[in-house]
Amino acid sequence: MTAPEETIISVDPDSQRNLRERGLEYRIADMAVDADAEGFLRADARGFLDEDPTDAELAQMRETMRTRRNIGVYDPEGGAWPIATVNSWVTPLSLPGGEIDMWAISSVTVAGTHRRRGIARNLLEGELRAAARAGVPIAGLTASEATIYGRYGFGPAVPVMRFTVDTARAGWRGSETSEGRLVYADKQSLADDLERLHEASRTLRSGQVPGWRGRWQRMAGLAEGDKEAAAVRGVRFIGADGAVQGAMAYTLAEVPGGFRSEMRIRSIITVSDEALRAIWRFVVQHDLVTSARVDLRPIDDPLPWLVADQRAVTAELHDHGWLRVLDIEAALAARSYSAPLDIVLRVDDPLGFAADDWRIVIDDSGRARVAATSDSPDVTLGVVELSTIYAGGVPATQLAAAGRIHGDSDAVSALSRAFLTTPSAFLGIWY
Repeated sequence: MTAPEETIISVDPDSQRNLRERGLEYRIADMAVDADAEGFLRADARGFLDEDPTDAELAQMRETMRTRRNIGVYDPEGGAWPIATVNSWVTPLSLPGGEIDMWAISSVTVAGTHRRRGIARNLLEGELRAAARAGVPIAGLTASEATIYGRYGFGPAVPVMRFTVDTARAGWRGSETSEGRLVYADKQSLADDLERLHEASRTLRSGQVPGWRGRWQRMAGLAEGDKEAAAVRGVRFIGADGAVQGAMAYTLAEVPGGFRSEMRIRSIITVSDEALRAIWRFVVQHDLVTSARVDLRPIDDPLPWLVADQRAVTAELHDHGWLRVLDIEAALAARSYSAPLDIVLRVDDPLGFAADDWRIVIDDSGRARVAATSDSPDVTLGVVELSTIYAGGVPATQLAAAGRIHGDSDAVSALSRAFLTTPSAFLGIWY
């Protein structure tokens, strides 16, 4: 297998020098080398508080990591494993009206024995410099902790919904008729369905990125080391045309004391409203199930309007997809917009990638022209706020009300109208 270009980009020289001065080695962990691969993967598992992986798990994980640029920080006195990790790869990010190359960042860990030494800062800033050097205009990640990444210019751009449904109370109010049918799927078919449906649907909403084979194997209960693998079930919706239009992976966990279960949904992916309604009906009306839980749903999911009692649905909004604009001209020109605009933005970026005054002119076709300008700004914001509104998932007016964007109210409203997108921005996976 030929390595993608981003896996052979050298480590950032500034971070390498900074960490060397602390007595640490910062280098590529080569997944073709057994010792490098095992050390990186075991350190990654340790960083996320997972159990030490088995040999079979290591082999499966290694296949995914071969396609990425894996970096470890090594302490000569700290053993063979790295004491910090990060990996990255270039992937398409869906946007209104198109896609853009994004520098995806994952596996960010620092050992508990080496905190407060500037290691995480050098990892993250090194990734941003590497992305900019490679000409990639935006970076992205999903975060296990929400307070870390703003200092590097990332903004929580793609919010999602977590639903808990009291199915005993909810009732069904959605459509009773369907030309398709819902059937059970074996695990291999389920993994194939989820992979195919995700790829078919991801360009329909801003904020999505492609998945990878290991992701769908995990959702379908085929991953090594998955303690719930035996409990995973799957259903698929087959439309009137005979094509699979939706699939769901889930488990059932018995609720103590009453022969009833909770449904824990791992993934729902659909390419039609009919498929989504059929799957939600299956969830709400499932025998012997008193509640259902699912995360990573779009904020405009119709579930609350499909049940008779909306109070039976608890919806929790939370951050998920984080973005970081690096090249404003390329990033803003890559998407389409919902309304015309002529505005000057002053962008503050402590790391310097996006800082300047920028005139943005959006024509009636929804495309933007962006250039640095000496004109006075209409709106002032930080790169965190610009990154937050970039994919169209968060209104600029909401950030202005929070004191995070400053300027004339009409200009902020116009900015908000132009950037927002329908349907809502969405990211249905972790990466």
